[in-house]
Amino acid sequence: MKKLYSLMFALLLAIGVLAGCGESADKTKENAAEKETQVTQEEKADFPVTIKDAIGKEVVIQSRPEKIVSLIPSNTEIAFGLGLGNEVVGVSDYDNYPAETADIEKIGGMEFNVEKIISLSPDIVLAHASSAHNSEAGLQQLRDAGIAVLVVNDAKNFDQVFDSINMIGTASGNKEEAEKLVTDMKAKLEDIKEKAKAIKDKDRKKVFVEVSPAPDIYAVGANTFMDEMLKMIHADNVVKEEGWPKMDPEAVIERNPDVIITTHGYYTEDPVGNVLGRDGWQDINAVKNKQVIDVDSDTVTRSGPRIVEGVELLAKAIYPDIFK
Repeated sequence: MKKLYSLMFALLLAIGVLAGCGESADKTKENAAEKETQVTQEEKADFPVTIKDAIGKEVVIQSRPEKIVSLIPSNTEIAFGLGLGNEVVGVSDYDNYPAETADIEKIGGMEFNVEKIISLSPDIVLAHASSAHNSEAGLQQLRDAGIAVLVVNDAKNFDQVFDSINMIGTASGNKEEAEKLVTDMKAKLEDIKEKAKAIKDKDRKKVFVEVSPAPDIYAVGANTFMDEMLKMIHADNVVKEEGWPKMDPEAVIERNPDVIITTHGYYTEDPVGNVLGRDGWQDINAVKNKQVIDVDSDTVTRSGPRIVEGVELLAKAIYPDIFK
């Protein structure tokens, strides 16, 4: 009899354990479902969202975009930086980074193909203030087709790049990713600035940044993005004229830079040799000491996440002993 009671007790205990496991499993599934619902609700809570874009238009985005078309490489790089690569269905003919852009539908260059864009059925088109005025008719056609068009600001400094990232992050429902990306970029810039403190005033180098080669030499001037980058790494821009002035070769000789940076390697066969072989430039310090370096133009000029890498490229080219 005792044995029978023991067997019955063991059976009841097993049933209780199994029931408990079942309840636990059900509870786990229920919690997972609740969490998934909560995430979905949170995503929906971000939309619709209204954003005032770079040309002052209030753009209403009804739901999280599932298809994105980018009209300019910097916007594309920001979108990929925010983890939106799978959502990007169309990019410009000039897009070349990241490598995945090679397999994405091309929608044209400065004059984009409105019909092609509409055929891709995007939820949002990321336009840019630098070309918005010249392409207003095409952008309006996209709006008339029911596509949200967001004109992103033409960033002229780092704070404005951060604004661009946050704008695209808000429009795509990736605000947290945008904030994290900006925080990471700021941290890297602070690291660069910290290293630059080791450069004493007497060791500051005079730099000439050439964006177009001879015979029509254009350079980076004052109050430009790259001018700000040079100041950040304690280098002195020898070009004091505003913007991107055309330079007289004699003026460059007279200013005698210690380092010459070229950014036109992608369309000049031998940018460094082009500079080193110029008549009359043999006595420039940069030429005498062979301190002529070509850097990737896209990295130092595109107003996206890689712009911090651009600062590092310049720093390593100008102060290789400090920025190793």
